[in-house]
Amino acid sequence: MATPNPLLLFLICLSSLFLLAFSSKLTLPLSPLAKHHSSSDPIQTLNLLSSASLSRAHHLKRPKHNSSATKVPLYPRSYGGYSISLSFGTPPQTSTFVMDTGSSLVWFPCTSRYLCSRCSFPNIDPSTIPAFIPKLSSSSRLIGCKNPKCAWIFGPEVNTKCPNSSQPCPPYVLQYGSGSTAGILLSESLDFPDKTVPDFLVGCSFFSIRQPAGIAGFGRGPQSLPVQMGLSKFSYCLVSHRFDDTPVSSDLVLYSGSTSDGDEIDDNHDISYTPFQKNPGAANTAYREYYYLALRKVIVGKKHVKIPYKYLVPGEDDNGGTIVDSGSTFTFMERPVFEAVAEAFATQMEKYTRAGDIENRTGLKPCFDISKEEKVDFPELVFQFKGGAKMAMPLNNYFALVTSDGVVCLTIVTDGVAGPGVATGPAVILGNWQQQNFYVEYDLERERFGFKKQSCKK
Repeated sequence: MATPNPLLLFLICLSSLFLLAFSSKLTLPLSPLAKHHSSSDPIQTLNLLSSASLSRAHHLKRPKHNSSATKVPLYPRSYGGYSISLSFGTPPQTSTFVMDTGSSLVWFPCTSRYLCSRCSFPNIDPSTIPAFIPKLSSSSRLIGCKNPKCAWIFGPEVNTKCPNSSQPCPPYVLQYGSGSTAGILLSESLDFPDKTVPDFLVGCSFFSIRQPAGIAGFGRGPQSLPVQMGLSKFSYCLVSHRFDDTPVSSDLVLYSGSTSDGDEIDDNHDISYTPFQKNPGAANTAYREYYYLALRKVIVGKKHVKIPYKYLVPGEDDNGGTIVDSGSTFTFMERPVFEAVAEAFATQMEKYTRAGDIENRTGLKPCFDISKEEKVDFPELVFQFKGGAKMAMPLNNYFALVTSDGVVCLTIVTDGVAGPGVATGPAVILGNWQQQNFYVEYDLERERFGFKKQSCKK
């Protein structure tokens, strides 16, 4: 007999208590979600970010089966992501969310009983995390298990397990690599200054592990924010992580209505586009929520890195291919891909001293001690996609200064460096560190991914 999930048992107890109690353009500020650690130790910070990136990659690779526009500020935070503020309820209650293209459900910390375990990050007091209070909103409604939206999370078979129409949708438990959350589903109103989205499916989480903020899922699932809002596209421009936990932000822009008439964003006529790629397998439904890109080449300096075809294209077994994920910090590469890329850097930078101790302490490699160098020649890193679109990385997007006396490390991770291996799922996960200071566009209507290099700081 299987051992009951303690998180689920805890959730059921809390949910019982709760049940007794209870066409335009939008632009939102987008900020990095990372905390300045009290030690101010960049080695420790990079080690935490590389470990978090590995945990996130493991989750994404093997997940559990479970014309006008609006602008929203997007803020950088130090546990590696970018946050937005969204308002739900009547009257509206505002909560902070990590903007995540690698998952689909939108959820917030919920009820006065909300608990977050292992959430004692610097600048975060777990006992004061703001929570949505359903009883203060006249528009809060529980989702019933026969409601079609319940099947968005649990699949169509959930309807056959409902004893009656009044039975609520089952509690959810979601994994996010380094953390998790559990709660129940609500129907609520999502409020913007110039529009309201009624009957929006949102998760009301009672308990989380290492999740000090909610998650705004921007994936391909029907429960995601873009799908529920009927967006034709969305775009963002991620400011540098050097602005973590500051008032500096950029814009997350949400487009509703058709853009097929050529109505593009001003000054973005020089965007490079590549089509989204289909996963032919998708036996695990979570893979269907990812944005797959057709990566064709990785170029280091003048060398075209040789990468086996099976890693570039998703197969019938769900393995291989490249996804783009705003919720990952450092880009992940399957070990054979990473080793080929790392070797290209090591070969072209062989005249510089390797910093093996720093590699062991940060989980990043290769690292080089350039403290005695007057000039350093860094090979350029370029990702080339189907259609010829080339993403040429700014140096700060793939090398980080780790120590004040001059040690730099490549900010790409793989299995076995900062954690155990998981040889399934996407072979490359393009993280937000490599997307800094790029305008990035998800054109859902035309099924394409666009980008161009630009400064994102307003």
